[in-house]
Amino acid sequence: MIGLIIYNLLMPLGFIFFLPELILKYRSRGGWKSTYRERFGFFGSRKEELSGFRDAVWIHAVSVGETVVAISMIRRYLQRFPEQKFIISTTTTTGQDVARNRCPENTAVIFCPLDFPWMVRRVFRLLRPAGLVIFETEIWPNLISVASAKKIPVLLVNARMSDHSAKGYRRLGKLFFSPLLRKFSLILTQSESDMQRFLSVSPRANVQVTGNMKFDQRIPALPDENILHGYLGNAPENIILFGASTHPGEEELITDEFIALKKEFPALKLVIVPRHAERGDDIAGLLAGKDVEFARRSDAGLPEKEMDILLADTTGEMLQLMNGADVVIMGKSFAGHDEGHNLIEPALLSKPIVTGTVLRNFRYILKVLEENKAVFCCSDAELQPTLRRLISSAELRREFGDRASAAINIHRGATDRTIDALQTCCKNGIAG
Repeated sequence: MIGLIIYNLLMPLGFIFFLPELILKYRSRGGWKSTYRERFGFFGSRKEELSGFRDAVWIHAVSVGETVVAISMIRRYLQRFPEQKFIISTTTTTGQDVARNRCPENTAVIFCPLDFPWMVRRVFRLLRPAGLVIFETEIWPNLISVASAKKIPVLLVNARMSDHSAKGYRRLGKLFFSPLLRKFSLILTQSESDMQRFLSVSPRANVQVTGNMKFDQRIPALPDENILHGYLGNAPENIILFGASTHPGEEELITDEFIALKKEFPALKLVIVPRHAERGDDIAGLLAGKDVEFARRSDAGLPEKEMDILLADTTGEMLQLMNGADVVIMGKSFAGHDEGHNLIEPALLSKPIVTGTVLRNFRYILKVLEENKAVFCCSDAELQPTLRRLISSAELRREFGDRASAAINIHRGATDRTIDALQTCCKNGIAG
């Protein structure tokens, strides 16, 4: 495969180019770091532990969102096949932390090695997995190629591909991506549109539609106590806006709309949860410049008095924090962002959802909610009047929250279909 040869020649240069970003993320992000050497294929004293997981199914997820879905799949898998063993790998320290805190028994957690051939081969020699399952969009050429060469079934599950990505992949289709996608034993997509995009890149790839496993998510048991009350007070008239997984530009937009609306609704409160907690200092500086009173979740202890705004610059607490809110504004969809974030979690919590008009990475979920009149889509300019409607009506908030929950529940079942396909591939030894 000429494309793979070129990729491996360029890989060292790419690594040098991205090394500063890798170091910055390692230093600035929280999460689990003590076994980070595994990213370079070094497992040290863990080799004996991991040797007990040979013939396990290796599942790779990138960060927190994919890891949560992967863990849900593992739990369901173990309900059906209790004897199965799993290895789950992540790329980010935050994803690693979630995996280590939430994974069930029969599961080992590792960092995924960088995609250098010698690192990948070293890990395969150690793990000797029965199958490799990759979540969503993580198409690492050497990881896939080494598994395929060893006749290990390789599945891409919950797969999605945007129009933008499909165009880019097609430019290198015949040389690189088309033969690479054929190495997958099976590609299981979230929607028919995703399947067609994969086939447009690699017409002979083995692609099927199984649905989106995120619809199968179950909300874990959450504490009855609303932890937001310790920061924002618990007056019954309070209405809490929740900016979820925000990106640069969105914090300022949401804060400005909050300040304007608070003049009409004095009991209004705001929670901002940035997608990347390491941006906490930058956002705190922004809020200080707006002359508003705010607390930071990363600070020790609770504030001495009630605040108007909470900056939740921590990781792994999204659901618990969101559960105490009244209206959820989903990030990466305003202020010039259009990729979007997962709308399923607020829907499962029966929260009314406000998002931008374009979600390139979550179009099918948005479509499902729109068809059921269960989401508010608006532009930056429309955000304030949209929020005003929801703040003004408890009945409207309850109605749209209930609709969102019902719309998600209709689309369950993708996890079992994925497990069935994985069982078949591993049982029959179907390799790419």
